Amino acid sequence: MALSPDGTAYDLIGSADAPAIVLIHGLGLSRNSTWGVIAPLLAQRFRVLSYDLPGHGESAPHTGPLTLTTLATQIITLMDRLGLPKAALTGFSLGGMINRRVALDHPTRVSAVAILNSPHERAPELQARVEEQARDASAGGPAATIDAALDRWFTPEFRSQSPAEVEAIRKTVLATDPASYAAHRLLLAQGVTELIQPTPPLHLPALVMTCENDSGSTPEMAHAIAREIAQSHCLILPGLRHLGLIEAPQAFAGRLTQFLSQHA
Repeated sequence: MALSPDGTAYDLIGSADAPAIVLIHGLGLSRNSTWGVIAPLLAQRFRVLSYDLPGHGESAPHTGPLTLTTLATQIITLMDRLGLPKAALTGFSLGGMINRRVALDHPTRVSAVAILNSPHERAPELQARVEEQARDASAGGPAATIDAALDRWFTPEFRSQSPAEVEAIRKTVLATDPASYAAHRLLLAQGVTELIQPTPPLHLPALVMTCENDSGSTPEMAHAIAREIAQSHCLILPGLRHLGLIEAPQAFAGRLTQFLSQHA
């Protein structure tokens, strides 16, 4: 683990001569909890940068307003520090919103995007309810909603058969800085509105994936994201829920390797 001057914790693995990719985790998680299995597999072919969002994992909390642009700047600053002029960005959930923001703001720095289990346009009444829930949850911190979240994130079979892995995710979420968790949760709720049919539109190779039973980042949302990106391909993995990449990391790693080998 290394720490940048702004307090961002990160790992950089793989050959220095290989194409660069950046892995961006989601709300309440960390680089290790999300990419611990997948990153070493990708590092066999790529230069892999994974890092923690502010107040998550081992990164320092962010001070001041938090926006998608703020989080996009975190990536670009880190890439500059590490001498990575261009990279393919793989983002999970909130990370799939952040990589879209980076591609919109810094198109010359992004070779491709993989958008995994990421939300998009919601019906107006659902959008209002999601934002209200995000604001209400901030008082109780991650502990107030963790049990319901784990139910949404994992299949019942995985929770029954792999209790240690589920408990590790619980501990990671509960270790998140409460103020950072609240700020990132509100951004997850509100930030999609700035990504819907952007002008100019994104025009780069994109892989959009989600899981069949992901209730917050639905197959319909994945198809909608893909329709807005000219060079995109959409995949829906059957049976899994939101944290399918932890239940079935090999399935995600295989599809990512195939896509990134062509476009990174």
